[in-house]
Amino acid sequence: MNSLSMTFISPLEDSAAQRLRALLERGLPLTARPWQALAEQCGMSEGEVLAWVERWQREGLIKRMGLVVKHHALGIRANAMVVWDLPDDTVSEVGRRLAEEPAVTLCYRRPRHLPDWPYNLFCMIHGTRRERVLAALDDIVRRQALQEIPHRVLFSLKAYKQCGGRYTREEQT
Repeated sequence: MNSLSMTFISPLEDSAAQRLRALLERGLPLTARPWQALAEQCGMSEGEVLAWVERWQREGLIKRMGLVVKHHALGIRANAMVVWDLPDDTVSEVGRRLAEEPAVTLCYRRPRHLPDWPYNLFCMIHGTRRERVLAALDDIVRRQALQEIPHRVLFSLKAYKQCGGRYTREEQT
């Protein structure tokens, strides 16, 4: 048994909890009462579902809940990753400022891979058209005084499948 399985699967958990875990991997149902819908599918009460989710959060199995947006389905097809080569002593502060920008949907720091990849800060700007994304970036660069900072704009060419966390082995789903 691998360490993920040993960490996650407990003999004390019943099959309803295992079904709930597998369903959570697929995402919350788009209903007014997603926890109730999951409860019905697992043979639990809504309170039991919430109790399991809270337990898994306390135990660290569920670290966060997020939203996976299917950008292309919403007409958002101009997605740009802007990569920045910032001095190491300013990357955290600039990253915080960029993360607060309304046009920036994601911002994070990554190690450089010299000599080919000098970039250490990444941020996403999503839009319906390239011109709008580039205009938003130009505005950010001007307002944040980043004109002298080397950067590149990398537009997505393909939409890849997005999914949330995986908590169960395939044969359980």
